[in-house]
Amino acid sequence: MAEWVTAYLGLGSNLDGPCGQVERAIDALARLPGCRAARSSSLYRNPPMGPVDQPDYVNAVVALETRLAPLELLDHLQALERAHGRVRGRHWGERTLDVDILLYGDQRIREPRLTVPHPGLPERAFVLYPLAELVAAPPLPGLSSLKALLAGCDGEQLQRIAPPPLP
Repeated sequence: MAEWVTAYLGLGSNLDGPCGQVERAIDALARLPGCRAARSSSLYRNPPMGPVDQPDYVNAVVALETRLAPLELLDHLQALERAHGRVRGRHWGERTLDVDILLYGDQRIREPRLTVPHPGLPERAFVLYPLAELVAAPPLPGLSSLKALLAGCDGEQLQRIAPPPLP
């Protein structure tokens, strides 16, 4: 049987009750086969990264313990997105739920469908600040330390709106 690995997942929503979407997704992650939720960050509100003609996002980060291989986990996460009504429209556009694998243990992964660490991680305050709530020094293969990334990332528009959801 595969060993447990901690994967850090970024969650975001800006449609159909974003706080509820993210909270339900956090709950569903713990029920994925071969997975158990370790903990989640607070919920944060932030302006959209892409087109500005869309609502603000609600984001969080979850530490998920998993025995799934990275691409198996990705398949389950995309199924969860679809179950939440995710429709892939315009790039960086509005969505009911987005779940990204930010980190998978200390692995570097370069696959056509998956890159880990997530390529946008270094400049996304809505990922770095919630990640820092969960762990002070996560494995960031090939990247600067979390402290250095936070120092170079503007978190001024990020607003903490809710404590971590209860398990």
